[in-house]
Order: sequence, then C-alpha cells, then structure tokens
Amino acid sequence: MSTGGSHPVIQLEDGWNNVIRPGAIDVLERALDDGFDTSFEPREYIRIYTTCYDMCTQRSPYNWSRDLYNRHGETIQTYLINTVLPALQDRTGQGGTILLNELKHRWSNHQIMNKWLKKFFTYLDRYYVKHHSLPTLEMAGLQHFKTEIYQNCRENTTGAIISLIDAEREGEIIDKTLVKSIVELYESMGMGSLDAYTFDLETPLLEATRSYYGRKREDWIARDSTPDYLIKAEKALGEEKTRVMEYLNQSTEPKLRKVVEDEILQTVQMNLLEKEGSGCIVLLANDKTDDLQRMFHLFSRLENGLQPMANIVERFITTQGNACIEKRQAKLDSGEKDKNDDPEFVKSLIDLHDKYLGVIRETFSSHHLFQKALKNSFEEIVNNDVGQYSNAELMSTFCDRILKSGGEKLSEAEVEQSLDRIVQLFSFLTDKDLFAEIYRNQLAKRLLNQRSASDDAEKALIAKLKVQCGTQFTSKMEGMLNDLAVGSEQKNEFDQRLEQHGDTKLSFGVQVLTIGNWPSYKAPEVALPAQMSTCMEVFKEWHDAKHQKRRLTWVHSLGNATVRATYGKKFYDLQVTTLQAVVLAAFDNGQTFGFTELKDKLNLDDITLKPIMHSLSCGKQKVINKSPPGNKINSTDSFSPNAKFTCNMRKIRIPVASVESSHNKNRVEEDRSVAIEAAIVRIMKARKTLSHQQLVAEVLSQLAFFKPQPRVIKKRIEALIDREYLERSSENNQQYNYLA
Repeated sequence: MSTGGSHPVIQLEDGWNNVIRPGAIDVLERALDDGFDTSFEPREYIRIYTTCYDMCTQRSPYNWSRDLYNRHGETIQTYLINTVLPALQDRTGQGGTILLNELKHRWSNHQIMNKWLKKFFTYLDRYYVKHHSLPTLEMAGLQHFKTEIYQNCRENTTGAIISLIDAEREGEIIDKTLVKSIVELYESMGMGSLDAYTFDLETPLLEATRSYYGRKREDWIARDSTPDYLIKAEKALGEEKTRVMEYLNQSTEPKLRKVVEDEILQTVQMNLLEKEGSGCIVLLANDKTDDLQRMFHLFSRLENGLQPMANIVERFITTQGNACIEKRQAKLDSGEKDKNDDPEFVKSLIDLHDKYLGVIRETFSSHHLFQKALKNSFEEIVNNDVGQYSNAELMSTFCDRILKSGGEKLSEAEVEQSLDRIVQLFSFLTDKDLFAEIYRNQLAKRLLNQRSASDDAEKALIAKLKVQCGTQFTSKMEGMLNDLAVGSEQKNEFDQRLEQHGDTKLSFGVQVLTIGNWPSYKAPEVALPAQMSTCMEVFKEWHDAKHQKRRLTWVHSLGNATVRATYGKKFYDLQVTTLQAVVLAAFDNGQTFGFTELKDKLNLDDITLKPIMHSLSCGKQKVINKSPPGNKINSTDSFSPNAKFTCNMRKIRIPVASVESSHNKNRVEEDRSVAIEAAIVRIMKARKTLSHQQLVAEVLSQLAFFKPQPRVIKKRIEALIDREYLERSSENNQQYNYLA
C-alpha cells in the first residue's frame, strides 16, 4: 500500500514482526540468555533503526510512535517477568552471594538491553517522548526493572548484603566488588534520587549495625580493660569508614559513624572513664599518653563527649595539688618552723603545673575544656593557704630567691624559665594585690641593698607581670627601677660636688626615692655622728638648689655603710646598715654604755635598738661585748667594744634582723576597700539603678587583682550609702539608685 509518496507505508505488525522483533529483540534476548556478544553489524543496525524511524515519521493514521513506545515497554516488561524474575527466584534459597551474583548478572543484562533498545528507538526519545512529556526510554526501562524485579527481591538482597557486611566485620573475606555493584543498583532505582538506597538498604543496614555493635559492646565491656576496649572501638570506627569508601554510598558515612559511636562509646562512656583499674584516673596516674590520646580523640566524636573526661582530669589534678599542700601541712604538724620561704613547696606546684600543662597541650591538643579544667584545678590549689604565710607570700619569696644575689644558682636561661613558670602559677592567684604588695617590699630590699643579681631579670619579671595584669599592676615597680636609673646620674653629679666641698673624707652616696613608688618605712630621728650630718647637709643644699619643690625625708633604716674598725693591730671593713654604723660610731672612743644610756644618746626606741645590739653582740661576729653575756638583749645590759675580736676575713658582713614586715596587711585592706568602692561607683554611674545581686556580680567581674567576699562588698555599699553616693530604692530595699 502506498500513500502516494516515494516510500511505501509500513504497517505496525509488518514492521514489528518482520523487522524489529526478529532482527533486534529476539537476537538481543538470545544473546543475553546465552551470554553471547550483543553487538550488531552496522548494516543490520541501520536497517532496524531506519524501520523504526520510518514507522514514527509516517503521516497519520500510519504514524506508529505511540504503539512503538508502548511495545518498547511491553517487550522489557515481558522479558523481565518471564525470564529474569524466575531466574532470581530460583536463587533465593541458595545463599546470599549466589542471589547477589545472579542479580548482578541480570542487572548488567538489563542495562545492555535498555541501551540497545534506546539506540533502535532513538527517534521516539527525540520527538514523541519530548512532545508528550513521557518518561525517556531509558527511564521507562529502569522503571520496569524496579517494578518487576527490584521490588520483588529487595528484601532478600538487602538481607544478603547485611549478612556479607556482618561476615566481613567478623574477619571474613567477601566480594566487595559484588556488593558495590548491587549498591549501585539500589542507587539507580532511586531514579535520580537516593530514596531507594536510603529506605531499602541504608535504614536496615543501620538497624543491623546497631544490633551488631550492641552485642559487641556487651562482650567487650565485660572482658576488656578501658585501653583495650578503646583500641577495638577505634579499629571498628576505622573499618566502618573504609567500608563506606569501598562499596557504600558516601552519604551513609556520617549516619553509620553515629550509630557505631552511640553503641560502643556513648552508651558506656562513664563505664569506660570510671572503670576500676583502667579508667581515666588510672591512665593519668600512670602517664599513659597513647591511651589518653585515643580516649580524647574517640570521645571528641560525641556531642559533649569531652566534658565528663575534662571533669575527671580537673578532679585528678586538684587531688595531685592537694597532695602537695598536705605534704606542707604535715611538715608544719611535725614541728618544722613555719617560714615565708618554702621553695620545695612552690617548686612542687610549679612542676605539677608544668607537667599537666604539657599533658593538656600534647595529649589533649590544648582543647578549651581541658585548659579550663587545668585553670579551675590550679585556682583551687594555689589559693589553698596552709600555715601562717599565704601562698602569695611563698610565691613572692620564691621570686626573691631567684632574683637576689646569693640565692638560687641558676644560668640566665634557667632564670628566664623559672620566671615564666612562676608567673604562670601566679596567674591563678586570687590575691594578686597581696602578691604585688609583698613583691614590692622584697624588690625594694633587693634594689636598696644592692642584692639584685641582674637588672635584666628584674625587668623581665616585671614585664611578665605587666602582660598578665596590665600597667596599673606594675606601675610602682617600674617606678622603683626608674628611680634607681635616675639616681645613678644624680649620684655622679653629687660626687663631684662632694669632692669640691672637701670638708669630709667619707665616701657618701644618697639614693632619692619617689615616695609614691616605694613601700612606707619607719624613719627614726637618730642622732647621727658629725661626719654623717655634714654630708647630709651638703647633699640637702645641693638637692634643694636643683629641685626646689621637693621635700627630702631621710630614711636611715634603709641605708648601709662600710665602717673601718681597728682591733689591736688589725683593721676590718664591717659591712653594716646605717643604724648599725651609727651605733658603732658611738663606741669610737672605747666607751662603755648601758642600754638605756645608749638609747637616749642615739635617740632610738627599744624596738629599733634591740635588733641592732643583738646583731653586734650576739651574732656570729661579736664586735661588741655584752654584759652580762647571753643571747637576749635586756634594758639592764651594758655594752663595750670587744678588744679581743678577731676574724680571718678582712671584709665582714654583719646582718641584722629586719623590724619591717613583708607587707602591711592594713594597707592591703585599705587599698581593697578603695578599689571596691571605685568599682561600685563606676558601675552605678553607668547603670543608675541595680539590684543588690546584680551589683555584687558586676563588682566581682570588674575586680582583677582580688576576689572579695560578698559581705565585704555589702559593707562598702553601706559606706557609700552613708556618704550619699548611693541610696536604697523606696520601693525595693534590695535595689540601689545612684546619686549624682
């Protein structure tokens, strides 16, 4: 039959039964069933393609596009139902691997069939499918496979895959390529999404994984120590990650990891951390770095997983620090004298901090929770005072040992390291202002007595404290160093003036101090020898001319002198304080004085004179005789030069006990009261109105150098109310208003 054109019309049944079915479909099915090559000769392929093309381009009613599209689907569907499905059903009871291999084979065949049919019916995809918004031939073929094959065997194949994975977890070798091929089938069945993979394989796999590791967990926790358990957990997590990389979809990795972490870590975390004989505390006590690192990395996987571990670390470090404190307490309880110098105790705290700072850095990667644990534990340790002297004073005295000449024998590098470590310990101290007061007194003694081993080391420590606490904290200390630097220049000027004066043969030097920078000292009005008085007058005249607006106050208790003393035919240079020198000068003519007589002559009180006389008559170098003999100075004693004194050394230092305390507690309390009141006024000026609790909380947050008790803050609030800086609210007794 002809339509009047050049090509005869191809009838549907003729084209299908005579060309397409025998030339393409039958050949393709036989090749797939028998395992032969499925390629077509180019001439044969063109003949079939042209027939399909012609049948789709004939004019209506002979355009067979819709019929061919339907027969394409029916062909695939029939083959799947009659050939593929029975083959798979025959393999269902023969073991997972056999079923999966058959499915892999049939899926591969289906992809070949789908590819060739798409090639033969290409014209349908280009026009008919496009114009009628139908599924493409490839997509239609996948849909038929999903409906007829996948949905009928997915439960069995999912079970088979899970069985293989469990077998691999138990150490068996499986065909990973096979599993990967079936996983790709699941992915393809999503038709562009992962829904089929997620619901049909991933979800059952996650449930099976939870069950598997739940059983493993119970077995491991019963038999293994914490380190051994964690080694197995680490290995399991690594294997699951590798498993996903090798044959599962990458989207499964975080879900699978979460399930495993929940089962083998989260569920038994506290059991592992606190396990007797092998828990976190035991690992810390035995410095098991590798095991602790593994524990840290595994628990860091869990949400809030590191907090319980950090809490244990904090408790452990605190316990170690308390052991150092208890050791000091035991020494005092055994009768050892309590002193403000206990380098062994301070070193034990420094070493403890140094050790666990290293643990936090290296083992726990400087994680903020563990840094906080270290900080909390050392704040408790460092502020736990034992005995008469506070830890602030012990730490300051430790610095004094390092910095003064004749103290610790350390190299420059060791001094630098020691200062770094003590400042780290200092950072945890609550009473930083108390440390500053004590340190300033000790610094003053070192500087004024020329006992400082190194100016650079002094500056270095002050710089480190400045970094910790700011300029306000170290301004007076820096002022002290500056006074000495300026003083050396003035001393050179005055020495030239003294040479010009010529009235004295004394070598005389004066250190001028700025009163606000230095601690306050007693300034006894001692009766000086004429030579000293002359020197002082010369200096005062020179100083007043140079600095007309400054007033000099002489503090003889801080001075020092070298006295040339002659005993028989030998002379000695006695290195003494200024007050000791004044006392020795009184005996210059060999006179004898009673204690009261000497006190009146020199205009000194008992508290000042007794330590001086004790140093000269009861110490190692008895340059003065005391009558009656003894180690205690009484007001009835009499004193005279020791004519029999002799010593192998020419230069002799005669130390005297200091009557000055290491710090003035009242002054510290006064400074704190001022700081608290200043903070209260500053806060209330900005906020105008605040409740009592809010005000106390803000004051505590602003005070950097000490932490007062709330009752002390309340007392300062009351004082400010009395002085009309604040008032209580008329409506609420617990609320304050600022009075401008």
